[in-house]
Amino acid sequence: MERLVGPHGHLSVEEVFRDFKARRAGLIKALTDDVEDFFQQCDPEKENLCLYGLPDEKWEVNLPAEEVPPELPEPALGINFARDGMEENDWLALVAVHSDAWLLSVAYYFGARFGFRQADRKRLFSMINDLPTVYEVVSGTDKIQSKEKSSVSNHSSNKSKSGSKGRVSELENNLKAMPKDEEEALDEEDYEEHGDTLCGACGKNYAADEFWICCDICEKWFHGKCVKITPARAQHIKQYKCPSCSNKRARV
Repeated sequence: MERLVGPHGHLSVEEVFRDFKARRAGLIKALTDDVEDFFQQCDPEKENLCLYGLPDEKWEVNLPAEEVPPELPEPALGINFARDGMEENDWLALVAVHSDAWLLSVAYYFGARFGFRQADRKRLFSMINDLPTVYEVVSGTDKIQSKEKSSVSNHSSNKSKSGSKGRVSELENNLKAMPKDEEEALDEEDYEEHGDTLCGACGKNYAADEFWICCDICEKWFHGKCVKITPARAQHIKQYKCPSCSNKRARV
């Protein structure tokens, strides 16, 4: 097993994340590109075997560490025994799931060992969570989720620009739909009307690249971030009330 060594005996969040990505890349390679070699190495006639992801983006099938406790958390033990007892794809998916658990345990082992505080652990998890899991890559669900996110994003974007209830003005949609020459000929008064719109919370101007939401009571516009409303959340709001209007109703 290769070991990760940091400068001055300490690792930063970024260094632990780089180690995570490298080990993850090795595991994915074993379970996708090198699957035939991986399958052959997991001989059920051998002793308990583990799949390790290494810091240099390689992988190895090996016996568990002899020392107790080991230098690093151990992967799932005996993956070779189940190889011939189930469908190959199911077996690979099961190994992938346990590999994901192992990757997290290694990353948080380093976090504990090098004294990561709550903010550091949270940042590390956020960085890790932005990547598809090994299981998602091996099973192909990462591609499906990517398409679904793209579809939801487009739907949310279109819905957010078609009226109130968390939808910005139609100006941006119209700009996208128009040929360039027609776009340039857009009525200046209409553009100025939207350009002069101010956020009811922070008082700053309308910006075409930001999500806005309109209160159905006072009809004021707000930056989504100012009132903590996202496009996804806006889709489920039948009648949006800004914080001010909500407070007035509560007092009544």
